[in-house]
Amino acid sequence: MDNLLGILLLALFGYLYWQQRRQTEFAQRFIEQRCEHLGLQLLSIARGAHKLKDQQGRWHWHTVYVFEFSVNGADAYQGHVVMEGFRPSQFQVPPHRMPE
Repeated sequence: MDNLLGILLLALFGYLYWQQRRQTEFAQRFIEQRCEHLGLQLLSIARGAHKLKDQQGRWHWHTVYVFEFSVNGADAYQGHVVMEGFRPSQFQVPPHRMPE
């Protein structure tokens, strides 16, 4: 019985890891497309944190991804995307110089 429980826990851990990797790929693709659409140069992407509450105080699981971008290659700004499942719910870019 202990072996069965261990196998189930290992399978659950593997499934959660696989889903997190999948979500990260969706977030990366979304950020790349949005930066290209805005004419921004994407520098880096990192998974920020998992959270249980959003800014409005609602309870649900979501993941924050932080990314850095540049307008002209000499500056750097930091934005973030909130992913709920495999869909982006928020995309925030700070005020920055417009690309020429």
